[in-house]
Amino acid sequence: MVRCGRAVLRKYGNFIDDLRLYVRGGAGGMGYPRLGGEGGRGGDVWFVAREKTTLKSIRDRYPQKRFVAGTGANSSVKALKGEKGKDCEVHVPLGISVLCDDGKQIGELNAAGERFLAARGGLGGSLATNFVPCKGQRRIVRLDLKLIADVGLVGFPNAGKSSLLSKISHAKPVIANYAFTTIQPELGKIMYADYKQISVADLPGLIEGAHANKGMGHKFLKHVERTKQLLLVVDISGFQLSVKTQYRTAFETILLLTKELELYKEELLTKPALLAVNKMDLPCAKDNLNELMRQLQNPQDYLHLLQEEMIPANTLEFKDIIPISTYTGEGIEELKVCIRKFVDEEAEQENEEYRKKKLLLLRTSEEEQMNRS
Repeated sequence: MVRCGRAVLRKYGNFIDDLRLYVRGGAGGMGYPRLGGEGGRGGDVWFVAREKTTLKSIRDRYPQKRFVAGTGANSSVKALKGEKGKDCEVHVPLGISVLCDDGKQIGELNAAGERFLAARGGLGGSLATNFVPCKGQRRIVRLDLKLIADVGLVGFPNAGKSSLLSKISHAKPVIANYAFTTIQPELGKIMYADYKQISVADLPGLIEGAHANKGMGHKFLKHVERTKQLLLVVDISGFQLSVKTQYRTAFETILLLTKELELYKEELLTKPALLAVNKMDLPCAKDNLNELMRQLQNPQDYLHLLQEEMIPANTLEFKDIIPISTYTGEGIEELKVCIRKFVDEEAEQENEEYRKKKLLLLRTSEEEQMNRS
């Protein structure tokens, strides 16, 4: 039992989405009072977003988790203006939020090359400081990773999310016939014939109460925030976490997932969403699907099936509903086509909005130039 437990911990240890670091800017250099020389400014500590970097690699490479920039050079007869201290650059993954130790967000890095000043170096000694150098800024910060993906798979445990990811991409997640086989987010890419790639994140299964951090709710739900599109995966035969918990039909499962997303962050329900109804190879699956489609067409007529506190204020509007079977492969190609269609539509909409903004700026600039002339 002990050996098994260690194996699980080791597996989960391969993925880190939260890391606490100590950062300190370099102290300034000494001034030269006799000749009015100014010491060099201390170096700064920068976080720089870089692809193929993980928080685990930072932790492994820098076990002390301390980053200190260089001290500014002292002023001297040969160089009255001291050189600036060496900056310290820390490469971090894309999708990082930088938080103070009190939890307040102070920065965000989403694109490769973006930089964030984590700790500023101290001023060099000068007339203003009586030629005494200042210490650099020091603080403890937390790096909080939220995965960036085109599509996020959302569902209760054992709905078949990992199996689906392995069918539509080259990812090899752990797959088994028990709940919570996915204990860390998995990323895969759907490859299309025209070389288009769409990234898909398999997020560990939620449970009722995930919004209140039951299970590891916040640790998993936060990864939904930066996905462009939601793909809910439900078991057509329903879901029951254990013999001690209540059985939920596929329709109830969808409502409960919607409620968890809504309670965690209401904006999540504004994301485009697809529904994959899995395990269509099971007996009575077609009858259950017909019943589910009737319920989704008029959800208000079936809300009485759940307790009032479990009913979401707003229901998700699915762009499409695709019955699938990860066991037989039914509906998998149709689902990939559907994902591509809506990701492309979303990208085109973003491009159109960007073009409109650029056009508006251009017109405003031209009008200002005309007014000046």
